[in-house]
Amino acid sequence: MLATAGALPPAGVEDRWAFEVKQDGQRAMVYLPGDGSLLVRARSGTDITAAYPELLPLADALGPRSPVLDGEIVALDEQGHSDFERLQQRMGLVSAPAKAARMAARVPAHLMLFDLVHLDGRLLTKLPYAERRALLEGLGLAGPAWSTPAAITGHGAEAWAMAREAGLEGLIAKRLTSRYEPGARSKSWVKIKVHRVADVVIGGWVPGRGRLTGLPGAVLVGEPLDGLLHYAGSVGTGWSQTERTRLAELLQNAAIDACPFAQVPPVAGARWVLPQLVGEVRYTSRTRAGRLRHPSWHRLRLDIPLDDLTG
Repeated sequence: MLATAGALPPAGVEDRWAFEVKQDGQRAMVYLPGDGSLLVRARSGTDITAAYPELLPLADALGPRSPVLDGEIVALDEQGHSDFERLQQRMGLVSAPAKAARMAARVPAHLMLFDLVHLDGRLLTKLPYAERRALLEGLGLAGPAWSTPAAITGHGAEAWAMAREAGLEGLIAKRLTSRYEPGARSKSWVKIKVHRVADVVIGGWVPGRGRLTGLPGAVLVGEPLDGLLHYAGSVGTGWSQTERTRLAELLQNAAIDACPFAQVPPVAGARWVLPQLVGEVRYTSRTRAGRLRHPSWHRLRLDIPLDDLTG
């Protein structure tokens, strides 16, 4: 079951929803037959058990009980937040169990459990979320590499504010009465992302294709530091057609031959511009290299002089 992007439920009905922290990892279904074995499948259905050897002790956690669990495999950063960039080092090691074991010591994975779809021969998908959640919590699944993070009923605005303050990716709101819909992207699960805002300087752009021919498909942005413009990523969404056309004119007028970034970004077909246009972008988080994750254009900031960014 997949979530639909959206906004917080209105305050008047938020007591009909539960709120969970949105994890940034690899979705997994976990099968415990009750015979001491364990099977972990990715969202695609691929068997990924061998990639995460630290999860193997989970096979004995419930004795003869046989649940099918839904969750997210994550790698945690120093603040205990899920970090997809860290997890990428663990993914794709199914055919290399020796390397997976070595990486488990360096970058441990953790399974965050949030739903229960089958238990002891009983299919639970028709039960409401609140009942499935109670059954899941009743299993008491908490171990060295797995846990059942809390879900808060109601208080959505407070939960979102806490997620934002803690630097988390966002929330998943789940309707208490909702059934589990296998394979469906349901409006009964809503993902609410916490977007951050940054002021950036445009240093280049990449021409669009198809209906965007002659217009910027994406702009390359950076942030000034110590007199240099440091590349922060590529932004390719968030414009209306009118805004994109206006930006194309500004970029054409600012064209230069040399790359203005401290290091040339690894972007094919890039065109460079004088770093004088300031924009505001929304993003979810940053990589360890400082790049913006999931950036989208918000607005051109003609009201901000470049000197305000450079100090």
